[in-house]
Amino acid sequence: MLINTRSSSLLPMLIIGILFFTFGFVTWLNGSLIPFLQIACELSHTEAYLVTMAFYIAYTIMALPMSMVLRRTGYKNGMVLGLLVMMVGSLIFIPAALSRTYSVFLMGLMVLGTGLTILQTAANPYIVVIGPRETAAVRISMMGVLNKLAGVVAPLVFTAWVLSDISQFSEGALAAMSVSDKTEALVDLSSRLMTPYAIMAMLLLLLAAFVKFSPLPEPDLGEESTESGISRSILSHPQLMLGVAALFCYVGAEVIAGDTIGLFGKGLGVNNFGQLTSYTMGFMVLGYLIGMLLIPRWISQSKALMVSAALGIVLSVLIYTASPDNYGVWSSLLLWTGVQGIPNVVLYVALFGLANALVWPAIWPMALEGLDAKETSTGSALLIMAIAGGALLPMLYGLVADILQDSQTSYLLMIPCYLFILFYAFKGHKLRQW
Repeated sequence: MLINTRSSSLLPMLIIGILFFTFGFVTWLNGSLIPFLQIACELSHTEAYLVTMAFYIAYTIMALPMSMVLRRTGYKNGMVLGLLVMMVGSLIFIPAALSRTYSVFLMGLMVLGTGLTILQTAANPYIVVIGPRETAAVRISMMGVLNKLAGVVAPLVFTAWVLSDISQFSEGALAAMSVSDKTEALVDLSSRLMTPYAIMAMLLLLLAAFVKFSPLPEPDLGEESTESGISRSILSHPQLMLGVAALFCYVGAEVIAGDTIGLFGKGLGVNNFGQLTSYTMGFMVLGYLIGMLLIPRWISQSKALMVSAALGIVLSVLIYTASPDNYGVWSSLLLWTGVQGIPNVVLYVALFGLANALVWPAIWPMALEGLDAKETSTGSALLIMAIAGGALLPMLYGLVADILQDSQTSYLLMIPCYLFILFYAFKGHKLRQW
């Protein structure tokens, strides 16, 4: 371990914190982007959730290759490379918006996901080794607060900049237009993405230069293996492989909670549907803050994971049974906030953020426990590959919603996800042999 004092870890934590905010801002724009592109490109639910497929599948495809890239570039230069790749992805949105071509949007999202894969593969193990392993969940929670705060900010910025006067693009308004007027209106709507993504590209370039010339030290993870791919030895660690599966379930559940809520609210007639991802992220921030206070002083990482999974199961049942017209919970408990109210069923989806908050920071150190330095990089890459859950499970949700014509019932898909996480919390992380 390169960094072992509180003072020497402060600067790396600050720099990595800025990167985690960047992760969150880019990632959680998708929650607002999905209903936007559904209107602009005239998509079904299944087609709209190709956004999450294109974005998150990059993690699966690129995680292991990027771990090999990091061995050559080092972690610091790898972060710079990741930011530059993200800049390219942002620039692809400009021709996509000009042409209103959904496939080009998806290409830009996949490039953005590739850049984030490099950053995540470097940053997450960095946070684990920067201090004592037993407090790793606290450090990851601190990064999570920044990540999810960005998730609160991003939909608000997107709504204010891109979704203003969105009522003129409602289904009824578009249906009343002639074909030529409708096409012109949708091209105008699509072109709203050009300026914000151009600005994002510029900011990513500036951030890459900042990281490149910062005094960020290189973490010492031991002598890395030069083997490519996955060695048989890494597969012999059940706590890691089951952790990968649990993380797959978690990321799928997290993305469903954050990225489907906007389209779900839009279908229920919620006016501020573009901001709903902020509600989910707000509850995640609350969950992270609770975790920072309680772990490990009052509650262990495994107990926190048990509580999180149980809460997710309860919320899934509540969503299935709730009335779409009932605002009672918001009126009783949250009216004092002054924030625009939402139906109970949408609030329960947002509360998944509270259930999900502590899952990622708990699983990472539990899954990597017992791995030697040579295995940590590959183990981290496998955990990053589990982010594929964010590509596949939301697509499955969208497919079920289209088949059943019922987005509310489709949230029952969350129950098996949380049941597996509960198993990992009780037993899976303790296993040391198959």
